[in-house]
Amino acid sequence: MKARSSAHGQTPVGRNLELPSYLEQSDAVRDRFRRLKQRPVVLEVESLGKTFDSAQGTVTALRDISFKTHRREFVCVIGPSGCGKSTLIRILAGLESATSGRVLLDGKAVHGPGPDRGMVFQGYTLFPWLTVKKNVMFGLEMAGRGKLAAEEEAMQWIDLVGLGKFARSYPHQLSGGMKQRVAIARALANQPRILLMDEPFGALDAQTRARMQAYLMEIWANIDITILFITHDLDEAIFLADRILVLKAHPGEVSELIEVPVAQPRKPEQLLTPEFLATRKRLEALIHHPEKEPGLNGDHLNMVRMVSVNDEVESVF
Repeated sequence: MKARSSAHGQTPVGRNLELPSYLEQSDAVRDRFRRLKQRPVVLEVESLGKTFDSAQGTVTALRDISFKTHRREFVCVIGPSGCGKSTLIRILAGLESATSGRVLLDGKAVHGPGPDRGMVFQGYTLFPWLTVKKNVMFGLEMAGRGKLAAEEEAMQWIDLVGLGKFARSYPHQLSGGMKQRVAIARALANQPRILLMDEPFGALDAQTRARMQAYLMEIWANIDITILFITHDLDEAIFLADRILVLKAHPGEVSELIEVPVAQPRKPEQLLTPEFLATRKRLEALIHHPEKEPGLNGDHLNMVRMVSVNDEVESVF
């Protein structure tokens, strides 16, 4: 059964729509996961924990996080506010240390940052005084490449993200989406084993975000890279990921690791398929817990009417 969007473009999840189980997979999807799990494991997280000391005592940010990511797999991590998504990815990048457990990359323990992990942040972390080409060359030159070799390699990555015409431009001359494409090119230029992305499209408008998702999927399809992508957007997670790691909050724990039943390669029209909607419904149940939200099941927000008793206010209902 095909789902249809409403008059306002909203997806009618759970409204007069019979959806399959998000666990159901077509033969093609089932075969894809069978082949994916036969690939080498690139990233392995074992019983990872993180605590902080505060004025109120010890705070547990992450507890007993365990999962594996296979070569050329795309894994998204989502969860409610305070679940420790950014703390997790910073530990994977080597920017923070774990309190317990360990992170293995190609079977070797991760200790501190390294060129084997590329990182893309939500903020535009480009050097404003360098051109696009110089920004991408920076890591290559730091790794010992000669200027000519670094320039040639940088231009290959800049062309890959579709910014060859802007190689001599400075960051302030670029749009937000273009800046993130430069950041992706810079992260990939060192040919890392895994690309870590911390809500990289979170600051972009909806149209630019959709274009960036398409760019990223095209890049991922054409190079040998494994991606771990943090997001708070459910549709983005389903559209991009092979699997979705869902975290609980306070402390951050693994709630579920979902195999996305939507066939690859992804297309925008798949956002309205039963498989997509069923997965979204499951994510909403795991993250938002609608039965606990105020305003449902007879509960109401404790609101104070902020108008004069003599004023008449038209009902919004």
